[in-house]
Amino acid sequence: MKAMGVIFSNIYDNTLAQLTNVRTVASLPFGGRYRFIDFVLSNMSNSGIFNIGVITKYNYRSLMDHLGNLSEWDLNRKNEGLVFLPPFVTGNTGVYKGKLEALHSALNFLDNPDYDYVVVCDSTVLCNLDLRSAIQQHVKSGSDVTILANREPFDPPKKHPLIMKTDPDNHVKEIMIDTYVQPDCYVGMGMFIFGRKHLVDVLEETAAKGLVHLERDFLQRKLNENAISISVFPVSGVVLRNEDIRSYYANNMALMKKEVRDDLFNADRPIYTKVRDEAPTYYGAGNHVINSLIADGCKICGTIESSVIFRGVLVDETAKVSSSIIMQDARIGKGAQLECVILDKNVTVNPGTVLKGTPEHPVIIQKGETA
Repeated sequence: MKAMGVIFSNIYDNTLAQLTNVRTVASLPFGGRYRFIDFVLSNMSNSGIFNIGVITKYNYRSLMDHLGNLSEWDLNRKNEGLVFLPPFVTGNTGVYKGKLEALHSALNFLDNPDYDYVVVCDSTVLCNLDLRSAIQQHVKSGSDVTILANREPFDPPKKHPLIMKTDPDNHVKEIMIDTYVQPDCYVGMGMFIFGRKHLVDVLEETAAKGLVHLERDFLQRKLNENAISISVFPVSGVVLRNEDIRSYYANNMALMKKEVRDDLFNADRPIYTKVRDEAPTYYGAGNHVINSLIADGCKICGTIESSVIFRGVLVDETAKVSSSIIMQDARIGKGAQLECVILDKNVTVNPGTVLKGTPEHPVIIQKGETA
């Protein structure tokens, strides 16, 4: 029972556009030292999935740089490993309208009889889980498709791309698309398990019919026709959905909670990332740090409260950073005041600058700019 993996790296670039102008969403920094793709790659590697295709379209240079030789994820293998599936390999030069279309471009990768199952994942949903259990349930259930999903609060009301009603045995009875969460429903996590041969047949059929959206054009339609069996694999741990700037900010801030960190960074299933040899962070005489995550290689001489600080950041004397995300190699000058701010990489904040946003609308300074 061997499984291969497919990861979407570009599907949701437009929802985080201010942070993905120069990078694919899969390489978006998170939590001080990680990228989105680290979580799904680590889940696959920890679960024994070592043949992985990454469907990418553009702006994937930073992703390739981050992954390097893939040794951190034990994917620098002779016979398996990770392969990029960009347009010049797949022959598809248009913009993917949906996941079915993107997967169809990977048919050559998927047409491998050495594997029985395929785990298909978004890169924007961050969690730590054992995919082997999900694959075992998929096999046991005999379903055509298994969808990994969790329960989400329905108050306050919030829309999600995929919501499912199930029977007591977790067989899906109804699928709703882009609507509000209801009581006793599961919310899809953008993770699906297929029989490999079945998925190949599905992609050939849907491509011939011009269907492009996995959830609406295939799963919902086939379920309504009683032509497919779908099961849910319930996930009870921490699930962080990065659907837009607001949720990206909130999910970084959620790392201030110990229970979130303990679940997401479970020592039994490590989340791997690119190793960088940096000096320890230097804390100057005037520093004051409260409830924050600070990576190595920083120089902290000011005040930091409830913030995520990436590698190589300088916070100068009398500067204050609160409830903010400061990415790699940012420079914050003396006396600057930052609250609810997202600084991308290599941003310079001049001395005395005041930037204040809100949790719903954080101020964003894009990569390499000066504020």
